[in-house]
Amino acid sequence: MIVVVPVDPPRDGLVLSSLAETTPLAPSEARRLYEATTADVVRTVVSSGGELLVNYRDEETLPAGDGETDGGGDERADAETAVRTLVTDALGEDVLEAEDVRFERQVGSTRAARVGNTVTHLLEREDHASVGILEPTAPLVARTEIDGAAMTIRRNEVVLGPAPGGRVYFACFAEPIDFTNVYTTPELGTLATHGADAGLNVGFAPMLPTVATEDDLCSTIAGLEARRAAGRPVPEATAAVVDELGLAVDDGPTIVRR
Repeated sequence: MIVVVPVDPPRDGLVLSSLAETTPLAPSEARRLYEATTADVVRTVVSSGGELLVNYRDEETLPAGDGETDGGGDERADAETAVRTLVTDALGEDVLEAEDVRFERQVGSTRAARVGNTVTHLLEREDHASVGILEPTAPLVARTEIDGAAMTIRRNEVVLGPAPGGRVYFACFAEPIDFTNVYTTPELGTLATHGADAGLNVGFAPMLPTVATEDDLCSTIAGLEARRAAGRPVPEATAAVVDELGLAVDDGPTIVRR
């Protein structure tokens, strides 16, 4: 299975902006968290049996007004460079070359259109047997979830990995579906319905949180603490940033500083 990780250029106020609005995290700290989760996710994909394709957004698909650059250069190039640098720092040049990691630009005016264009192209134009869309904000994903989904997609044409709140952290396809408005809330139900409407079998992967909302971040931090207590591996980059920022879960649950 080819695993596509859709990555935004890591910019303050662009990535994980809801966390900066609802938690003690500043925009720069939310950006650091996004960089860490993305690093852990791409490392996990490389350690699995899947092929990694980083699907980056450039200025044509970013919100209006998010065109800042560091040196006044070409904005589209700056967006691509920022994503490539993030992934290269996470994996290293040797791994990028050995694993033949691909970088492709996202195309489409909406998230659903961009995902649909990518999935359809890879299935129909490049003849991949299956395509997975893995969110870069799901650091607790392990190779077992990725490899398990790759097995499940052999029996079901659509496999969905649920996240809390009706969202999806992983969506795998062996056949294209109608991607129009597939990310309408709740994403899980909408994607499953579109798959069923296409006459496809829909399977499911284990549920995992992302860090896209405060509730999900609380669940992720709790998962980090539980894995540490049990002596299990943790996503190193995400755990390091959580520790450096002093993030903890309080009653509510809410995010607080230690």
